[in-house]
Amino acid sequence: MTFGSSSGLWVASRVAAVLLLLPGIAFSAETAAPQQSAQQQQQPAQQDQLPGVQAQQPEQPQAAPDNEQEQQPPQASQTPQAAQPSRPAPSQPKPPGTVKSTHGAWSIVCDKPNGASNDQCGLIQDVVAEDRPEITLSVIVLNSSDHKSKILRVRAPLNILLPNGLGLNIDGKDIGRVNFTRCFSDGCYAEAILEDALVKTLRTGKTATFILFQTPEEGIGIPVELKGFAEGYDALQ
Repeated sequence: MTFGSSSGLWVASRVAAVLLLLPGIAFSAETAAPQQSAQQQQQPAQQDQLPGVQAQQPEQPQAAPDNEQEQQPPQASQTPQAAQPSRPAPSQPKPPGTVKSTHGAWSIVCDKPNGASNDQCGLIQDVVAEDRPEITLSVIVLNSSDHKSKILRVRAPLNILLPNGLGLNIDGKDIGRVNFTRCFSDGCYAEAILEDALVKTLRTGKTATFILFQTPEEGIGIPVELKGFAEGYDALQ
């Protein structure tokens, strides 16, 4: 698909490419001691039992294990759980595959998808909005299945407004918008075929700003550094 004007849409283009890289407490010997003493107290009672008379089970030895069991939870609460440090916030997952080369802010990452005979590579950059750390963006350039063109694919977070699409601005110039084509558990995807005019703008530009919408009026601009894009684009086979 291609970038259209601000009011236009990208045309869907499905390609076979790399997926965008773009959750018993051990009891102490004191607990077992009452049970052992209970058995020892039961044994003399059985020896003193008269023939034909059923011996009564001693009450006190039974109460001792119950008391110990009731006292056990406080012992468990004294385990080091309260002393454990706070769990750090989860970091952004690293894309699968092997980093073949780095070009400025971009990296070429290769991986072999299931069923593929050869590695598939993409030119990738992952970014996080400075004032909105929960907003992340993954941008990847990859070859089409026939290797006759290249595709720009963008993965955005799930908590966005899909009908407004994804906007693109390069160094203050409005490039247009594209629709999101699908959503998975890791985010929502938009993609377009990279035409020569857009490739030239990306190669010579400094900053590409992708615009997401959480409300019809609220657009969130996420800048993507273009330093190294031209070199990485040429190195992408």
